Amino acid sequence: MIHHTSVAVKDYSKSKEFYVKALAPLGYTLGMDLADYKAAGFKDEHGKQDFWIGQTDNASGVHVAFAASGPDAVKAFYDAAMAAGGTDNGAPGYRKDYSPGYYGAFVKDFDGSNIEAVWMDPAAQ
Repeated sequence: MIHHTSVAVKDYSKSKEFYVKALAPLGYTLGMDLADYKAAGFKDEHGKQDFWIGQTDNASGVHVAFAASGPDAVKAFYDAAMAAGGTDNGAPGYRKDYSPGYYGAFVKDFDGSNIEAVWMDPAAQ
């Protein structure tokens, strides 16, 4: 079981603002803002601080997928992330080639990380 994950970013302030906006539709809020360390932790709707960002000179793209409560939450994530300056990497929709009922959206952050919201449609499984 993964306790938490962290994404390296080149511009802490800009990226923190992006993630605050992009993750809000998925129930995430800023939990810790360690400005002196240029790191921030985000809490899920249950208070678990399992996603972090931290500034580094050598940020490289990774893929992180967040569970969404349904297709509306996937779309809300996508819309919020795009409005916050993300780059489209796959609009909301079914990805039947991934698995039955896989509904997701993908947005690249400022450092090329592929951030996803996914919902598994129980009717299609």
